[in-house]
Amino acid sequence: MSIGYWQTPAWSEAVPAPSLLEWPAMHDSGHNLKEKRVILGLSGGVDSAVAAILLQSEGADVHALHMTNWEDDDGYCTAADDLQDARVICEQLGITLHHVNFAREYRAQVFDNFLDEYRDGRTPNPDVLCNREIKFGVFRDYAKRLGGDFIATGHYARTRQVDGETILQKAKDLTKDQSYFLHAVSADALAETIFPLGEILKADVRAIARDHALEVHNKKDSTGICFIGERPFREFLSTYLPVNPGPIRTPEGKMVGEHDGLMYYTLGQRQGLGIGGRQDSGDEPWFVAAKDLESNALIVVQGEHPLRYSISLQASQVSWINDEPRALADGGTMRCAAKIRYRQADQGCSVTLGGDGGLAVSFDEPQAAVAPGQFAVFYAGERCLGGAVIDSASSASEALLKTG
Repeated sequence: MSIGYWQTPAWSEAVPAPSLLEWPAMHDSGHNLKEKRVILGLSGGVDSAVAAILLQSEGADVHALHMTNWEDDDGYCTAADDLQDARVICEQLGITLHHVNFAREYRAQVFDNFLDEYRDGRTPNPDVLCNREIKFGVFRDYAKRLGGDFIATGHYARTRQVDGETILQKAKDLTKDQSYFLHAVSADALAETIFPLGEILKADVRAIARDHALEVHNKKDSTGICFIGERPFREFLSTYLPVNPGPIRTPEGKMVGEHDGLMYYTLGQRQGLGIGGRQDSGDEPWFVAAKDLESNALIVVQGEHPLRYSISLQASQVSWINDEPRALADGGTMRCAAKIRYRQADQGCSVTLGGDGGLAVSFDEPQAAVAPGQFAVFYAGERCLGGAVIDSASSASEALLKTG
């Protein structure tokens, strides 16, 4: 399909997964790391630990920087354990460990936005802001103070130099690819970043960790939002935002239950609605279709209802990794692929600029659960172009929401 001037380059074709000895020759960031100081973000997990090993194999002078971004230790946060794991990793690998507290910056630049979005009935993704503002923002600045020539992280992604530009590409291991969360990072920051895991599979990462007798070789991967941890989401959010119960109704106005607060629900949600098994509604499962902020009502539908699907969306706060695509100039349309959530398969779409500087995105196929506050991220083949915050979505059956 036509995607303007962006074409998937030849080097994006699949190649065999490298072994540890093969990795340096295959590393294609365009940087010679021998005797260069690389400041690695070391979380205490297996990914960043193996990133350290791979950097050392290239002759880099690796220093580890462990960040504390959340200080409210109430039994759920694993920050103390992660710091201890980072210390052990550095002792095993002979790496200098630095520890810095970015909790104040994290609250101001990430967490406050997280709460604001939930107050507005939206579903934010704080990992995107954390990458842009913290890991590739204040972390990058701090790394320069440590004399770093480059920074590195354990993200599964790749960078390439193409026609003098640094571009972001999906990882070889598409099941772990994290380019979605990196789409708002600037090209300038990416030009100074090494992603050692971009060319290898997750299984290889754990094998390398075992071969080097790292204690974290079988450590469980972190999931979910870092500051929430394993605690119930509602429990966490209710400590910061007031509970505001309201009605659960169908688009036609039929009352079917009561919700605990719109902030606790996201579009497309099926579990936890508490309205199953109604004798007057059949056996099909219920799904969240919309939030009516004005009446504080949660709108639900059953089964394959058309209100669950959107054919287009409007987005703002646009971030292009490189320059704005030429295909969008003078009212043009860019053909590309998009993801509206992490791990979603690429979806064909057409993108145009709106009069307010935002984007209008029309999909080739209807999309389920397009949630305002999440990100639409755009791709041309394996290349990540950038993304934008979803503001609203359009359905062929929107008029149903106005009835009842």
